[in-house]
Amino acid sequence: MDYTILMAKLPPLSFEPIFKPAIWGGTRLRPFLGAPPSDEAIGEAWMLSDVDGNESRVASGPYAGRTLRELLARDPSAILGDAKLANGRFPLLLKFLDAKRELSVQVHPTDEQAHARKPGQLGKTEAWVVLDANPETSLLYAGFRPGLTAETFRLAMANGTTPETLHRFMPMPGDCVFLEAGTVHAIGKDLMLFEVQQTSDITYRLYDWDRLDAKTGQPRELHIDDGLECSNFALGPCGPVTPTKDGDRDRLVECRYFSLHHRRAANRFAIGTEGRCTVLVVLEADEQTKLEWDDDATSLRAGEVVLLPASADLCTIHPAGPVRVLEISLP
Repeated sequence: MDYTILMAKLPPLSFEPIFKPAIWGGTRLRPFLGAPPSDEAIGEAWMLSDVDGNESRVASGPYAGRTLRELLARDPSAILGDAKLANGRFPLLLKFLDAKRELSVQVHPTDEQAHARKPGQLGKTEAWVVLDANPETSLLYAGFRPGLTAETFRLAMANGTTPETLHRFMPMPGDCVFLEAGTVHAIGKDLMLFEVQQTSDITYRLYDWDRLDAKTGQPRELHIDDGLECSNFALGPCGPVTPTKDGDRDRLVECRYFSLHHRRAANRFAIGTEGRCTVLVVLEADEQTKLEWDDDATSLRAGEVVLLPASADLCTIHPAGPVRVLEISLP
């Protein structure tokens, strides 16, 4: 691998989407991200990933074609600053989801639970931001209804009433839901979401709406025992977070793994890391909107995900109309 380019200072980095087919997926993600449309059901587009076998690859610029892992291996502090790798990996996985049908009722382990099953594995704490929802059909399921016990939940799984045990609500675009590891949850149909999570792909499926996989003609595998062991019955209902003001941004989530802010703007504003690794997610932008740094610039559009390395200079966004972005920072 040729690393003749100086690594001490990195520019903003965008990566090629990794599209993930799913039986519950739709057809909106590819055109949303500027890829040729397809009839294949795509459930997820991984925009920033260091998961084994799914390493994000730089889309353009002087590092085009190189993977995030290659850049981290060369100089992790140039990207992360004082933040640490998580078991040798970039700590977060960022993705868009298009749920034409319901996702399974599922749960993810904590770090401790994941490590106990396989040393080195990480759990999965995550947050969703709703991008689009059908006001008549869309639901989010997050957390148990008050007073539910493990025994009651196991009985519901046996008799096919699992969704009735979960707290559910009709989401609105802009809603953010924070899900600690151990929260049983499901994404309903006709929803588009953005998700930020730990770098982990461990999912324990508890209920799958009694459907069959069209490719196999069989139900998908369930993970009842592992899922129940990881389910936190003390968490209770989980609804949209209440944003709090943080300067000219709204703070949505602040946890041990990441912070998540939402910003609306119509005028020029600076976005930078000051030595921290930040990821910019563009939710709304006119095609003339620019991201500028040093003597360079690039256009921004809805769906753009840009990694701002800790070594990058302060960047400036020049809106050409209303702009809405998410800012995700490592602790």
